Amino acid sequence: MPQPKDLDPYTDPRAFYGAELRRLRESAGLSQSELGARVFCSGTYIGLFEAGERRPQLELSRGLDELLGSGEHLQRLCRLAQTSKVAGYFADAAELQLQASFIGSYTSMLVLGLLQTESYARALTRAAHPFSTADVVEGHVRTRMERTGLLDSPTAPVLWVVLHEAALLLPVGGNAVMSEQLDHLAEQTAARPRLITQVLPFSAGAHPFLHGSMTLMQFDEAPAAVYTEGAYSGQLVEEPLLVEQYSSAYDLARAAALSPEASLDRIVSAAKEFATP
Repeated sequence: MPQPKDLDPYTDPRAFYGAELRRLRESAGLSQSELGARVFCSGTYIGLFEAGERRPQLELSRGLDELLGSGEHLQRLCRLAQTSKVAGYFADAAELQLQASFIGSYTSMLVLGLLQTESYARALTRAAHPFSTADVVEGHVRTRMERTGLLDSPTAPVLWVVLHEAALLLPVGGNAVMSEQLDHLAEQTAARPRLITQVLPFSAGAHPFLHGSMTLMQFDEAPAAVYTEGAYSGQLVEEPLLVEQYSSAYDLARAAALSPEASLDRIVSAAKEFATP
């Protein structure tokens, strides 16, 4: 598990939370494992909070405050540390993607956000928030475009994308937007050695992720995690047995998908179909 380390508590709210949690734990004479056992999580999880590598959770902070006799101290720090530019349900996963060494994604109807064009992202955002103002929509689009910078980072993860063939055919934003998006997906796939894209064809039939999307995140020095998402909600999964189940299902999806070379050909073909008058 992550070893206690000296943090500058004034670097950011998460570091302050981690430093305070460590201070309170050590004052109580508890190890990370002992504290984790008392609040029904692993010592590794406690260590990740103390190291500032996980966003604190309100419910867990409430239990820690009760156990450590700290009033609502950790809960208040938790609320401060949870500030995020992205939707609250996605914030934890967004942070973990920045730390991951490998990201494996499956999407059923849409192109992964990290590979979206601005026009495609705008069309999706307008559809998801039909009653929002233009400023709100553009704010969401800017945030999504900022996140694509992850792929240009010197520490960019390996990104393995599996998308269903349906995502190549759904005319999000119209033919011109889809043609641009699929051209972009093909260009990114061909140009980035750390990006692998596979298309799961209709002929594959039923599969484990038929009902939704999934992102598997693996780390060099922390347990893997999975993020699942619906239209207006998402869930971060960190329970080891469940993460392993998702990982195995993802391996099956990759095995059933077209090869990377055949997938690229299918993406290019779909782009041409949308570009045809």
